[in-house]
Amino acid sequence: MYFHGLFLWYRKGINRVHTGEVLMTGNSLDNIRPGDKKQRRGRTYPRGRQLDPTALIEIQKLLTDKPRQPDLLIEYLHLIQDKWGYISSSHLMALASELKLSQAAVYEVATFYHHFDVIKENEVPPPETTIRICQSLSCSLNGSSGLLKELIDQSPDNTRIVSAPCMGLCNQAPAAAVNKHYLGNVSTDSLITATKSSQKNPILPSYQDYEQYIKASGYQSLKKMDSHQLSADTVLDTIEKSGLRGLGGAGFPTASKLRIVRNEPSPRYLCVNADEGEPGTFKDRHYLSTEPHRVLEGMLMAARVIDASKIYIYLRDEYAAIYQVLQREIQQLIHHQHTKDGFIEIRRGAGAYICGEESAMLESIEGKRGLPRQRPPYVAHQGLFGRPTLVQNVETLYWIPSLLEKGADWFKNQGKNGAAGLRSFSVSGRVKKPGVIVSPAGITVRELIESAGGMLDGHQFKAYLPGGASGGILPASLDQIPLDFGNLEEYGCFIGSHAVVILSDKDSIKNTCQNLLSFFQDESCGQCAPCRIGCEKANILLTENTWNKPLLKELSHIMADASICGLGQAAPNPILSSIQYFEDEV
Repeated sequence: MYFHGLFLWYRKGINRVHTGEVLMTGNSLDNIRPGDKKQRRGRTYPRGRQLDPTALIEIQKLLTDKPRQPDLLIEYLHLIQDKWGYISSSHLMALASELKLSQAAVYEVATFYHHFDVIKENEVPPPETTIRICQSLSCSLNGSSGLLKELIDQSPDNTRIVSAPCMGLCNQAPAAAVNKHYLGNVSTDSLITATKSSQKNPILPSYQDYEQYIKASGYQSLKKMDSHQLSADTVLDTIEKSGLRGLGGAGFPTASKLRIVRNEPSPRYLCVNADEGEPGTFKDRHYLSTEPHRVLEGMLMAARVIDASKIYIYLRDEYAAIYQVLQREIQQLIHHQHTKDGFIEIRRGAGAYICGEESAMLESIEGKRGLPRQRPPYVAHQGLFGRPTLVQNVETLYWIPSLLEKGADWFKNQGKNGAAGLRSFSVSGRVKKPGVIVSPAGITVRELIESAGGMLDGHQFKAYLPGGASGGILPASLDQIPLDFGNLEEYGCFIGSHAVVILSDKDSIKNTCQNLLSFFQDESCGQCAPCRIGCEKANILLTENTWNKPLLKELSHIMADASICGLGQAAPNPILSSIQYFEDEV
């Protein structure tokens, strides 16, 4: 009892100190910290940075009655960025307090993503206007580097000018953004004019809205599922017979993926990967900005098949106009009772290419840094919030309603050269009419060039990227390879997301490789050394007048074998294919 009473007396004094009460009791224990030999006065304020009461009130007012869930961290960072044009350290602290997260965790997430401007104490906030100029390959071919230099030299008033990775506007190169207003086919004059205008927000595209989609017999297949006229098993069988595959890059059979997740215990989730960041790819932007309801119907049907508890759409932040379109049209679905409020939730990316990788995307939806996960377990078994998760690409879901309307054979018989189905090719580079070209699977690059209006005047076909930045580079002499899954691997390349960039005799293979590897270096998440260090070292080696080919080959093989995810594994493909097919140039 004596020791117990002494302990209570001691704790009382310590607690009084922690509450900020200064104790003047001479040599009492109230003035002595545990372990201290000297007597000293207790701390009258907490350790570390102090929460700014004004910032806390501002964050509380911004969030209003929104749930304080940690997985909404990135969404709330977007709200702060949109409100003030940057994210101050005081607002970061206040947000951490509201979400009951550590300041370090919130800071790590905020600084991981390119589109958040985190401003530390005593730093100057960015100007009101920011011009981002795309430096991806297609834009670079169309003079974006010169455009960037010209704008920097002219230094428009109160304007920040920065380079940026691919914006999904490769068919409108060079592309740029003035705040949230994304522009294609830009020039120095047009961008300066844009900075002086009041148009700094996205302009909504002309698209097929709900009423128009209904008049075109939309949502008939979904209605049949809801009325039990069309079973989930029939939908699965039709998809399987059609040969539909995942069109985000991996090409995994869609029906097999649906069945795997369907057989897992509930709750199950559907995540729609609309974060196409691969330079040269813009097909998902095309479908979401023209026929959003065909994609929405496809995802609702897929959700019915696996009995999903919720759908998450992970949308790249560059698609600001599509974000508004989807918000508007999802409300129409709720109003017309195709879905319930809250069943479909949009989560915005924030400028991180790595989040196109499915497990990194799930980490981002959970409010974390987009770091790819080790496998196994695979996301179909243990995905979002640790639950079975179906991850599907936008284009894959786009085709599902058509399959049910027209039958499996209609889709399957579209292919050529042994391939099955239709494909949406993103064609850019040195062609007259770049854009999304819907063609049979197995088409050749020569046929694609013809469909794109032919080569630009004065340009001769020299080479092409069959699968975007990571798919490798092939010479024009290999122009008869059927473009489909499994046909390009023997040539050291792959089809990926069907992003085809055409190069001409006026383009340097060395410069092309340097552009691609610079992109990969900037976009590496840094989690694993083979990718983080490998991209950096490869970039250095590529700047030499004559490449050290044995060393580059060795480095490339190490990256391909040891990297955690597809970014590091595929980043060396342009190097290896350049050495193989363009040895005289490198």
